[in-house]
This record gives sequence, structure tokens and C-alpha cells, in this order.
Amino acid sequence: MEINKRLTPPAALRSPWAWIPTLYVAEGLPYFAVNVLTVMMYTNLGVGLAEMAFYTGWLYLPWVIKPFWSPFVDLFKTKRLWTIAMQLLMALTMAGVAFLLPVSWYFSATLVCFWLMAFCSATHDIAADGYYMLELTPHEQAAYVGVRSTFYRIASVIGQGGLVMLAGHLEKTGPSIAAAWQTVFAILSVFFLLVTVWHTYAMPRPASDRPVAGVTARTIVRDFGMTFVTFFRKPHILTALAFMLLYRLPEALCIKIVQPFLKAPLSEGGLALSTTEIGFVNGTVGVVALLAGGIIGGLVIARDGLKRWLWPMALSLTLPCFVYCWLAMAQPDNFALVCTAVGIEQFGYGFGFTAFMLYLIYFSRGESQTSHYAFCTAFMALGMMLPGMAAGWLHDAFARFDLFGAGGPQGYVNFFWLVMLSCAATFAVCMAVRIDPGFGRKKPRR
Repeated sequence: MEINKRLTPPAALRSPWAWIPTLYVAEGLPYFAVNVLTVMMYTNLGVGLAEMAFYTGWLYLPWVIKPFWSPFVDLFKTKRLWTIAMQLLMALTMAGVAFLLPVSWYFSATLVCFWLMAFCSATHDIAADGYYMLELTPHEQAAYVGVRSTFYRIASVIGQGGLVMLAGHLEKTGPSIAAAWQTVFAILSVFFLLVTVWHTYAMPRPASDRPVAGVTARTIVRDFGMTFVTFFRKPHILTALAFMLLYRLPEALCIKIVQPFLKAPLSEGGLALSTTEIGFVNGTVGVVALLAGGIIGGLVIARDGLKRWLWPMALSLTLPCFVYCWLAMAQPDNFALVCTAVGIEQFGYGFGFTAFMLYLIYFSRGESQTSHYAFCTAFMALGMMLPGMAAGWLHDAFARFDLFGAGGPQGYVNFFWLVMLSCAATFAVCMAVRIDPGFGRKKPRR
């Protein structure tokens, strides 16, 4: 029996185009709702910067600990059922956010919903990616990898751009800010309900999608323990962990502060952009520049190898953060200039991030490569989570000092200069890390 044989003839006739696009839009949207929309929504609703950054930073935790429970998805039912069930639960949590926003205790109540949404989203990632590999043959997996990536990126544009712009329009035309975000999350909830219904019909039932025979919770814990031990016994593990945690430190510090900075009034040191303008800057200009940087980064590494491009990419990831220092000091009122500055920073980040992701693959090589890569991505998420949680407190702590003698609000200026100082951590781990010279370079044809 073929491993990917379908259980019913109708499923055998169904094209992957019927479910791959919607599946990967559904994989991306909750991630951006939890990690991007929350920042903008709570900022607009008047939550303090330190409080917002700390609590929304905690929402990253399910992606940090995802490797610890991902093996248990194999124990119960099927990947298809897990995927559809998580989509239904995410629809309910999004409806919960919309329902609870008007109450006086909305902050704690909606945080609970976002926490559940994050957990469901991380579980959905595990199940959906597993289903993709079970339903498609290796040839089909390669053929459709570009499709899944494209629709995940479309989700990025929608989540960081379209939904933020919609919220900004509704904030201006609707009765209140809370009502605007209620509408956004109600739309998301309805979309996920429709996706749940559609996937119940459209996603085939591969014969291989079933609990793995002979696998129990006890064997999972035992095998996980062995994998955990072998991971921490890999050569140069300390420098590798330092690289995973600190290479992206400047970006990790910025991620919770940039949107409030763009939104804050000029009198508070911000750029006074509207929510709609922020959605355009981040969701269109920023995303396009980010993708362009990533594509070019992949091409140059394929030509010359990771070791050759590590330092140029580290500089590309860090030095463009200076644009935020300049924006905070100059506070330009030219929207095109702001878009250009953010585009430069995002292109540099996309170019520099390529080296980071390829290093995770490099360090994961060998026995248990898939499991070790999951540990690497967990440390990657932890490296984004912890600095992001502290970013608001750092902003407030440095806001009281007039370090440049300019007078006026100095919080954002000081914070972005602190980000520039944190680039030293990126340079330090690049000096310490060891990489084979030929890794990543395309081998010449014989």
C-alpha cells in the first residue's frame, strides 16, 4: 500500500490547491494576531508601554516550549483532526477577544484569550506541517513548498498591514477604539469558522495519518530525554546557544517598541502616525523589503557559503537600526521618508536573518536533526521573548535621562541608542561561533 494512499476516491481527485492556500493563511494569521495586533491594539487602548511589552512578550511562550509537547500530537487521533480542531478553537478565542473588549477588565480577560490563541496556533503549526508531509508525496511537497510559503507571506501582509489599516479606518469612523478592534477580531473569528468548515470538507484523509503504532507517553518522554541530552552534548553548544539567543538582540528589543513609537504624539517623542499609516508602513513597505532582503540573502549564501556572508549579514541586521535613532531625534513629518527608513531597516533585517536561519540548520545536522532543529527554534523564540518583555521597562528607565542635552522627551531616543549598543552582543557571538567554510555554498557540477 502506498504511504500516501487516500481512503476514498473523491479525496484522490481533490487538488492540493483546494486546501494548501487556506491552510497556510490560517497558520500565519494567528501568529501575527498574537504578536503584532496585540501591540497595536493595547497601545491604542492606552495600556502603558512597560505593561504592554511585558505581558504581550509572555504570549511568545507557546512557540518557545512547542518542542516539548509536539511529540504528543502523534499519540492521539490524526494530524487532520488536530488541525481542524485548533482552527475551531482559534475562532472561539478570537470571538472571545471581540466579546470581552468592552468590559472594564478587558486587559486581563483578552490576555487569557490571546494566551489560548497562541497555544492553539503553536499546536496548529505542528499538526498542519505534519499533515502537509503525510498527505503529499515527496515530489508534491517540493512542488508546493513555494505555494505554502507564498500564502504564509500573504497572511503576513494581511496580519501586519491589512487588519491594522482596517482597525485604523474603523477607529476614525466608528464609535470607539474598542469597537474598531472588536470588529477586526470578529472578522477573524468568522474567517476561521469558515476555514474550519471548508477544511472539514476539502482536506483529504491520508491513510498514513493515524497515531503512530507502539508509541506511548512513556516512550515519548524517554526518547525526548535522549534527544535533549544529545542536543546539549553537541560540540560548541555554549557558543551556539549564545548565538541563538543574542544574534537578534537588537531586533528583539525593537519589536515591542517600534509600533508605539510610530504611534506616539510628537510631544511624547513619537512620529504621530495614524494606525492606518502604521499598517501601511509595516504591512506593505516593511514586508516587501523584508522578503526582498531574505531572497537576496539566500542567493548570495548559495553562491559563497554562510561563513563568507556571516559578518556582512550581521552588519546588515544591526546597523540599519540606526534609522530609528535618526527618526526619534529628527521626528520627520514626511511620510514617504518614514516609509523609506523603515524599508531600509526591514531589508537589512531580512538580509541578516538569512544567516541566522541557515545557522540553525547547520547546527542541527547529524543524528536527530529534526528534533535538534526544533530545540534551535525554541531558543530562537526565547531570544525574542525575553528582550521584548523587558523593552518597555528599559524605555521607561532611560526616559528620565537627557543624554544628548536636547531637552524634551528622550525616552525613544535613548532607547534606540541602547538598541545600537546591543549590537555589540551580535558582533560578539559572530566572533565566537564556528562554521565550516563550505556550508551553504552550492557545489559545482562535475
